[in-house]
Amino acid sequence: MSKKTLVLGASLKEERYSNIAIYRLRKFNIETVAIGMRTGMVDDVKIHKELLPFIGVDTVTLYLNAQRQTQYYDYIISLKPQRVIFNPGTENPEFYEKLNQAGIASEVACTLVLLGTGQY
Repeated sequence: MSKKTLVLGASLKEERYSNIAIYRLRKFNIETVAIGMRTGMVDDVKIHKELLPFIGVDTVTLYLNAQRQTQYYDYIISLKPQRVIFNPGTENPEFYEKLNQAGIASEVACTLVLLGTGQY
């Protein structure tokens, strides 16, 4: 039951929550892909700068504030994920509505907490 996850807003900086999330997702053997501002590796996950047409993404977990999300709306919807997780600081009612219209669930939650409590 792998929930292939796209970490959007991935950072190479170890203190960033997006970076910690990649390590935790991999610790739970969740297939993980990542897009960020800089290319590089976090654990065994390559961070891409370009918007690749990833196949089979179940979950998109956001680490971008609402203003920075707008340019990714169409991209995220095109991936047809089951859900989008809005981590603390990424809340965006406008995007919840667009996702809802596309039949995609939005969840205001913390990926790290979901993983830690077995609710992911």
